[in-house]
Parts: sequence; C-alpha cells; structure tokens
Amino acid sequence: MSGYKRMRRQHQKQLIALENRLKAEMDELRLRLQKEVETHANNTYIELERLAKRHAVHTDKELKAATAEEKRIQQQIIAQQKKELTTFLDNQKREYRLCKEKIKEEMNEDPSTPKEEKQERLSRHKETVQRSQADDEAHLLDQQRLVYDRSCRAMKRRTLVRRHEFEHEQMREELNKKKTQKEMEQALMIRQDESTQELERRQLQTLQRLRVELIRLQHQTELENQEEYNGRRQRELHRKHALEQRQQPRNLKMLEMQIKKQFQDTCKVQNKQYKSLRNHQLEVSPKSEHKAILKSLKEEQTRKLAVLAEQYEQSINEMMASQAMRLEEEQQGECQALKQQLQQEMELLDAYQNKTKAQTEAQHERELQKLEQEVSLRRAHLEQKIEEELASLQKERTERIKHLFERQEREMDAFDAESAKLGFGSLGSLDFPKEDDR
Repeated sequence: MSGYKRMRRQHQKQLIALENRLKAEMDELRLRLQKEVETHANNTYIELERLAKRHAVHTDKELKAATAEEKRIQQQIIAQQKKELTTFLDNQKREYRLCKEKIKEEMNEDPSTPKEEKQERLSRHKETVQRSQADDEAHLLDQQRLVYDRSCRAMKRRTLVRRHEFEHEQMREELNKKKTQKEMEQALMIRQDESTQELERRQLQTLQRLRVELIRLQHQTELENQEEYNGRRQRELHRKHALEQRQQPRNLKMLEMQIKKQFQDTCKVQNKQYKSLRNHQLEVSPKSEHKAILKSLKEEQTRKLAVLAEQYEQSINEMMASQAMRLEEEQQGECQALKQQLQQEMELLDAYQNKTKAQTEAQHERELQKLEQEVSLRRAHLEQKIEEELASLQKERTERIKHLFERQEREMDAFDAESAKLGFGSLGSLDFPKEDDR
C-alpha cells in the first residue's frame, strides 16, 4: 500500500507539472500573439504617418506647381496681350499715315483751297483719328483686361478642380490603406485564433494522453498487487493445508491412543465386573460347579472383550476415515471459499477500474465539448468583431467621402457664385496653352 500511495502521489505530481508546463506554454503563445498585434498596430501607425507625410509633401508640391503654372500662364497672357497691343498701335500709326497722305492728295488736287483751310482740315482729321484710335486702344485694353481677369479666374477654378481631385485621390489612398491594414489585422487575428485553437487542442490531447497512461499504470499496478495478494493468500492456504496434512497422522495417533485408553479403561471395568460376578457366582454355587462356572465366565469375558475390541477397532477405523474425509472436505471448502473471495475481489477491482475508465472517458468528452464550445464562441465573437469593424470602416469611408464631396461642392458653388457676381460666365470651357506650346 505504501508503494501504491507513493505511485499515486507521483502521478499527481506529474499531472500538476504537465498542467503548469502547458499553462506556461499558453502564456508564452498569448504574449507572442500580443506582441504581434502591437507590432502590427505600430506598423500601421507608421505606414499611415508615412502616407500622411507623403501626402503633405505631394500637396505642397502640387500647390507650388499650380502657383507656378498660374504665373506662367499669366505671364504668357500678358506677353501675348503686349504683342497684340504693339501690333494694334503699329496698325493705327500706319492707318493714320495712310489717311493723312490721302487727305493731302485730295487737297493738292484742289489748288484753290486756302492754306489755312487745309491746315484746319488736317488738324480736325488728326484730332478725329487720334480720338478714334484712343477709343479703340481703350476698348482693346478693356477687352484684354477682361480676358486676363477671366483667364486668371478660370485658372483658379481649374486649380480648385485639380485640388479637389487631388484631395479625393489622397483620401481614397488613405482609406484604401486603412482598409488594407485592417484586413491584414483581421487576417492576423484569424491566424492567431487558429494557432490558439491548435495549441489548446494539442495541449488537451497531451493532458488526456498522460491521464490515460497514468490510469493504465495505476490499473496495471492494482492488478499486479491483486494478483500478488491472490497468490500470497493461496500460498498461505496451501502451507496451512500442508501443515494440517503433516499434523494429521499425529492427531490421528493421539485420537487412537485416546480410544485405546478408553478401551483399556473399559476392559478394566469389565475385569472388575467379571471378578465381582465370579466371586458372587462362586459364593452362591457349589464348589463342584466352580470349575464349570469359571470356564463359562472366562469364555463369556473373552467373548465380550473380543466384541469390545472389535467395536473399538471399528471405531478407530471409522474415526480415521472420517477425520481424513473431514480434513479433505474442510480444505476443499476453504479452497473454494478463498477462490470465490478472490474472484469477487478481482471482479470488484475490474468493476472499479472500468468505472474509473468510464469516468475518465466522460471527463475527457466533457473537456473536449467545453473546449469546442469555447473555441466556437470565441470564433463567433471574432467574426462579429470583424464584421463590426468592417462596417465601421465602411461607414467612416462613406461619411468622409460624403463630407469631402459636400465641402468641395460648397467651395465650387461659392467660387462659381462669386465668379457670376464678378460678371464672368461659364469658366469650365476655357483652354490654356501648355508650357510646351510657348
């Protein structure tokens, strides 16, 4: 029993040590998975920060490029208008000279016209032409100013449209990056859940295998102890029976001596009775009959003693036979009783072990069902969390795009309203020369 108890304590220590090792392994896995999540979150933050910086740099670059493009087009329009004004003034001078020469020719054809009248007529014509040319020049300058202002306004509108497109592109890139990072995070969470499931199942199998093996060793030890106990009881009974067999002749001899002593005592009683009877017969009988009486009494005594001796001899034989039979029956009965007792104990042990196995199997089945329920529930919560995160991300995407479009629409409407207030019509159809066209 001390060895059996020591084995049970050792088995309990093995189970506790395994449970502690499995717990440490699970803690290590959870810590590693937590670090993976933190690393992914940090990488996501870094990626979004890098994207925001790149967007800021790109935005600044686009703003500078748009400003430079506006200046280039403004300078190009100014140069073109200067060229148009120079050409216009040259044409005016040429027309003025032609008209002046034509008037001189007309006046020269009429020599009767006084010189003062000719000078006055030339002066009036000069004033008229100069006034007309000044009006035309002022009209051209007004048209050029209008074209310049309209072109600048159209450039600002085109810059606003490009900025809106750029903002939309950047927002779409940011939202796509967030979606990609979120999908990577969710894929990581699914992989981590699968890794946790795999470890949990493997650990449960390991623990249950050890428990089954320890129960098998325990049952084997119990069976060996029971068999050893059975053998010891059978050997003890065999030694007892062998001792009884060895002691039986001596016991029979003692019983035989007791019977012989009883026979001897009986014979003494018989002799006393014979002597009393003989003396009495001799006293009451004539002397002549004494010899015949003695002979008859002697023969009767001899006969009775012979019968008594035969009876005692038969008693001894019957006693020996009955004692041998009784010992055999008692030993057989003891053997049968021990056999039945040991068989019952073996059946009880087998029933106990089968019950222990059934309880262990039921416990293992409950543990497996509990694990599967926990795994299923955890996976359902994870899938629900993923769906909620995707829905939240999609809602954020929709709202941000909606707010962006609404803000851009308000900005465009305000710009177009201001353009209409300033007297500009539709500005979307104006084309501007590219830098390569200069």
